Amino acid sequence: MRHQETILKNAFAAALAVADPKKIVPEYLSTIFPVGQEPKGRCLVVGAGKASAAMASALESYATVYWPQVRLEGVVLTRYGHRSPTSHLKIIEAGHPVPDQAGMDGAKEIFRLVSALKQNDVLIALISGGGSSLLTLPQNGISIADMRQTTEALLRSGAPIEEMNIIRKHLSAIQGGNLARVAMANGARVEALLISDVTGDLPSDIASGPCAPDYSTYQDALDIFSKYQLGEGSIPETVLQHLRRGVAGEIPETLKETDLRNAQVRNHVIATAYKSLEAAAAYIRTQGYEPVILGDTITGEAQDVGVDQATLAREYSLGSQATKLPLALISGGECTVTLPKGIQGRGGRCSEFLLALFNATDGMNNISALAADTDGIDGSEKNAGAWFTPLVRKLSQEQVLLPKKYLLEHDCYGFFAQLNALVETGPTLTNVNDFRIILLD
Repeated sequence: MRHQETILKNAFAAALAVADPKKIVPEYLSTIFPVGQEPKGRCLVVGAGKASAAMASALESYATVYWPQVRLEGVVLTRYGHRSPTSHLKIIEAGHPVPDQAGMDGAKEIFRLVSALKQNDVLIALISGGGSSLLTLPQNGISIADMRQTTEALLRSGAPIEEMNIIRKHLSAIQGGNLARVAMANGARVEALLISDVTGDLPSDIASGPCAPDYSTYQDALDIFSKYQLGEGSIPETVLQHLRRGVAGEIPETLKETDLRNAQVRNHVIATAYKSLEAAAAYIRTQGYEPVILGDTITGEAQDVGVDQATLAREYSLGSQATKLPLALISGGECTVTLPKGIQGRGGRCSEFLLALFNATDGMNNISALAADTDGIDGSEKNAGAWFTPLVRKLSQEQVLLPKKYLLEHDCYGFFAQLNALVETGPTLTNVNDFRIILLD
């Protein structure tokens, strides 16, 4: 059974490798700035996200070799523990997913530097998942405490990241294209490199799109609060009043496509969840499995998705597809976990998906699976996710661990920790959403 464990972990490693900033950032820089067309004048580098520090480190290494005459300067924000070495670019670690003062101070510095750009200067923005909470610079009248309270309420409501980011864009002085708007106003060129952790890979959704045109409105933000019954008492009055003023036209909307006519602004999505799924599929083929990519846009409550994929696994094992075994079902996309009042929970959406899958495939002796967050941190603990094989299932039965009990308590971490079946990578310094793989032998 160790064979399946090795294959699961190697497939995850393959998914991470194709999204490694050290590999992909130089490839795209050579295309964006061909030989002889390297940045002229001032080159300001800013960034935010779990992978942004690693992206900055990769950019510096590239510039040392290919842009020896270019002086880099700038500030990059990343999550605590996600630092990567740089010589010229300042790295600031800050709070995620709940914003803190360090993030706000860093965002202020980024805004100040971009505001000082001049005609023909170049702004390189290094953006990845996690940037939404790190780039917290509220509009006038909204405090960091207001942003923190709003974020916590949304996290607890179970709202998906796309809806959370619509609200963040309309409360931010940087997101929703506002950073590009400032650079454009000064005549600077903007080149944004983005590592996507969102379904659909739209630049406007990645870290709430600081350099991208936005499709959402103030009314959309208010509608999301209504959808989850979040109003006065849950959301600060300053936030609600700001959004209402936006709906009334008293505050400018986020950046739109029409604002980019004749502007030197480009967004380059350099890594995506789907590319990582394809890399895992390529590895799986070498191990004798036929991969089935279910897609990178699978969302919903983690427990529901786990049950859905358990049903699919049974269909493949028992139906007409059974003759085609062994198979590997591979998927991505970001699930959510809604915590009932009074339940603290331990773990995250990947581990919770896996425990639901484990529970719903009781009696299947041909299934192994792994689910992990590609940034290396799944929810409240320090593991990236979890895995199981038939051997792990046997151990759980010997220890009389009841998965239903742990699911009710949302303690997926506690369940898999007792079985020594956690995926522990530490910060991976990249982030292309969640990775899930099911082996059917």
